[in-house]
Amino acid sequence: MTRLAIFLIWLLHWLPLSVLSRLGCALGTLSYFLVLPRKRIAATNLVLCFPELDESARKQLLLRHFQALGRSMLERGLLWWASPERLRRIIRFEGEEHLRDLVQAGTPVILLAPHFIGLDMGGARVAMSFDSVSMYARQKKNPVLSDRLYRGRKRFGDQVLLSRQDGVRGVVKAIKSGRPFYYLPDMDYGRKDAVFVPFFGVEAATITGLSRLAYLTGARVLPCVTRMLPGGAGYVLEIGEAWENFPTVDVEADTRRMNDWIESVARTMPEQYYWVHRRFKTRPAGQARLYIKGTFRSP
Repeated sequence: MTRLAIFLIWLLHWLPLSVLSRLGCALGTLSYFLVLPRKRIAATNLVLCFPELDESARKQLLLRHFQALGRSMLERGLLWWASPERLRRIIRFEGEEHLRDLVQAGTPVILLAPHFIGLDMGGARVAMSFDSVSMYARQKKNPVLSDRLYRGRKRFGDQVLLSRQDGVRGVVKAIKSGRPFYYLPDMDYGRKDAVFVPFFGVEAATITGLSRLAYLTGARVLPCVTRMLPGGAGYVLEIGEAWENFPTVDVEADTRRMNDWIESVARTMPEQYYWVHRRFKTRPAGQARLYIKGTFRSP
């Protein structure tokens, strides 16, 4: 089944982006009605993070989220097989000078790239211009997909992909060697190396890696966001100026700053944050679990 899906994605990548975008939205709409477990997770997250929205507004937001997910699934074929020239037309790069100036000066860099739906497009666009380093998680249950994802991420330049299971030693070495680190630290990885800081007003177990890696390597942190544009208009990769006064001696405050920034960006395009992840799975001591089928509140 996975091989058939990959073949279909290969066929579809030849289509104009405007057509591919409409097909992806249609797929996402269908998934909205069929993928019940993921819908339940995303809907729970929206209830927690957007209590100010009424039920109808959250339902519409959830639908737009699944439509964006459908687009990203089909448009991934462009990352795997489209020519570099086509990808450069599709993915606009804004703020490249912020990264290039630091790389040319020999300054270590961490690109803070949260889990917005277009992040793989942004990662590919960075890789087309800079030899970088990133981490990935092996898909043990689906080795065919895992291999396809790995090869897609290694397509451009001299990229270093490190497994999360291998720890951070290789990451530190790569950052110090001058490779920008495309870093995605905003998922719930459990209690290890994490602190509870607010995300949309909800205490979220958040790894402290951004602050610690910046301290260990002397790296500057550049905020990095990829936006999926409407109507098949492509994507825009935005890299901002380096954060000042980061890291500090207060790791928890640094981690809170990271979450505050991610939240501020997510509010500008709420349908594009990765809500199907159990972001609040790990709870502070004494708090009840949030992702329980019997207590699910549909938007």
